[in-house]
Amino acid sequence: MIDSSTYTLSAIAPLIFSVMPEDPNQNLAVSMALAGLAFIVTLIIGRPIVTLLRAKKAGKQIRAEGPQSHMVKMGTPTMGGIMISTTVVLLTVVFNLAGRLSMLLPVGILVATAILGAIDDRQSFVGATKHGMSARHKFSWQLAIATVAAVILYLPDPYGLGLHHIYIPFMGRYSIGLLYIPIAILTIVAMSNGVNLSDGLDALAGGLTAIAFVAIGVIAYQQGQLGVVTLSFTMVGALLGFLWFNAHPAQVFMGDTGALALGATMAVAAFMTGQWLLLPIVGVVFVAETLSVIIQVLYFRFSGGKRIFRMTPLHHHFEMQEGWSETQVTLRFWIFGMMAGLVGVALALL
Repeated sequence: MIDSSTYTLSAIAPLIFSVMPEDPNQNLAVSMALAGLAFIVTLIIGRPIVTLLRAKKAGKQIRAEGPQSHMVKMGTPTMGGIMISTTVVLLTVVFNLAGRLSMLLPVGILVATAILGAIDDRQSFVGATKHGMSARHKFSWQLAIATVAAVILYLPDPYGLGLHHIYIPFMGRYSIGLLYIPIAILTIVAMSNGVNLSDGLDALAGGLTAIAFVAIGVIAYQQGQLGVVTLSFTMVGALLGFLWFNAHPAQVFMGDTGALALGATMAVAAFMTGQWLLLPIVGVVFVAETLSVIIQVLYFRFSGGKRIFRMTPLHHHFEMQEGWSETQVTLRFWIFGMMAGLVGVALALL
């Protein structure tokens, strides 16, 4: 514990001048405090953003083939991810950038994918002639953004972060050379789409992403990546602030503006810790949601129109097959995500 007497002007000054304290415990305390600040900032800017989105008629289309109980969501404002990205970028630039220019990478990826998601959301408003960008067009842009991120992760200092290792629990750390780049690209794109596919129920994607960032923050602290710790907890605070407006019944959806950005940033943060092999465990629900779609499509194609799941992504299957309410699905997926996060942290500590 840090004695309260240490919080003198000299301890507060680093916050004001964007220089984080060198003591790891103090740094962790500051990171947690920034999570609280991110929560407050998101609450403050959230209401005007929701009001603006309503005024701009930024309502979400709901697919007719989905659960009929979701039709009441038609017209609910989307693009709520703006409030998350705005908060995280603002607080990172002010408090987590000086002396940590590596934070430009996750912030840059957050902004780039948020813009891509916003363009996609803009094309899916109620009254639009289509449900967003074509899959091929969106995937091409995701691939381009992920490639830039992977190359920066791999290139040596001063051009990049010089990362090219894999850490395998119980075995150790090994260099994988250029293979690192395609793995990073695939993971960033996959997690971006995984979070996006999970964004189908009120508070589902937001809660799961907050849980995953808590786990990544703890892993980053164990690895001594204090910039990633601060970024992760700032993200958690912003996500909890967003959930204030996204709790069932949702006043706003994060949309692709939030989902694509959150998944890509989560993957980049995991790679920066060096413990990226644990990301499929920490984000196991996102993996399950993605696999359910892939399995359904392939089985449908090769079985002559048969289905394994009532509907995908996976959360819709439990709504329709098991009769779970939207809130039950969300909470049970959260519980699974929490346990997966604990397992991921445990493996990182070995």
